[in-house]
Amino acid sequence: MNSAIAHYWEQADALGHLVGWLLLIMSVLSWTLILMKAWSFWRIRKAAPSVRGFWRAPNLADALSQLRQADQSKVFIGLAEAAQLACDASQRSTTLSASAGTGEILTRNLRQELQVLTVRLETGLSFLASVGATAPFVGLLGTVWGIYRALTAISSTGAVQIDQLAGPVGEALIMTALGLLVAIPAVLAYNGFNRINRITLAELDGFAFDLHAHLSKP
Repeated sequence: MNSAIAHYWEQADALGHLVGWLLLIMSVLSWTLILMKAWSFWRIRKAAPSVRGFWRAPNLADALSQLRQADQSKVFIGLAEAAQLACDASQRSTTLSASAGTGEILTRNLRQELQVLTVRLETGLSFLASVGATAPFVGLLGTVWGIYRALTAISSTGAVQIDQLAGPVGEALIMTALGLLVAIPAVLAYNGFNRINRITLAELDGFAFDLHAHLSKP
């Protein structure tokens, strides 16, 4: 396999090299993103059970302190701090936004924080989806171009024999295999992260609803 790749690389022209480098860059970037997102989501899922402990605390200050220590990913604590800021703003009432009722300020702050967290959680997923969708076609481009060059070179020699054709075509097909090797991890990671993302956003929505219901009570 390695010798076939090396031989193809030696025989490839500028376009073949461009396709190979492009696949390598896509693979490096996607794996870097996969590892970063996996670490981030692992920390988020590890902190998720601490939300239940939030409601068992004796008061809001203790609840925030406990959640802040447990939530190293700074996801769930962001909602709790946004709710606390809303309560403080409703008491000061020095601006137009603060002059509204506590419930309205809570809704605004929690909605804005949820938007920020949603963007944060979804960052990078579009890139993984794009790599998964385009990498096979990039590899196929290298294969088609390699086969075209092989057929052109063989046809210029006159008589075409199967052994002359099998080697160059087989080496060109390696680019399709490399494209699939780049795409498959990206697709699997995207599907896995997307599922974790939906679970986390559902928990954040529920936590935001509970915070609003608790802190907007008269």
